[in-house]
Amino acid sequence: MQSASRGLRTSNLPVVDDLTYPDHGATASRLPEGYHHLERQVRLGTGGEVFDRAAAALMSWQVHRAAGLKVAADDDPRPGLRVVSRLAPGITAPCRVVYVIDEPARHGFAYGTLRGHPESGEESFVVSIDKEGQVLFTVRAFTRPGTLLARLSGPVGRIVQHWITERCLRAMRRLAAG
Repeated sequence: MQSASRGLRTSNLPVVDDLTYPDHGATASRLPEGYHHLERQVRLGTGGEVFDRAAAALMSWQVHRAAGLKVAADDDPRPGLRVVSRLAPGITAPCRVVYVIDEPARHGFAYGTLRGHPESGEESFVVSIDKEGQVLFTVRAFTRPGTLLARLSGPVGRIVQHWITERCLRAMRRLAAG
């Protein structure tokens, strides 16, 4: 089903009960309590060409790959798609795309964690253009440790998440610039 007001495609979710958290889709609205929250936004430039380049890069996994992640996905982001990112040798992050945003002024998606991911939660990546032509890239997430190792590592999980987010923001700036 597609929400006309938000442009979220959440249909064709074959399996959502395998997500490791109960708040599916919450990155599209108010982030739930009980998690670490992350929200970063960068200005990419102005105009339709910047927006189109940014949207194309985001919706083809180029941003994640340019950030240094090894991404294994059978398709571009679509609801229900399973994607596995490799952070480092032996460290993988399996996720499932929870929703896709496909609107004239916004494109993006969110994915949620699956068993085997060090964290538990959801992260969204959205490119938008406002009426003045300003193009923004926003990353939002809510997470908490999802494995014993992540819990024992203390703040290391958050540090890694922030580091990867910053790499995605820098990669998007480069890709949107052309």
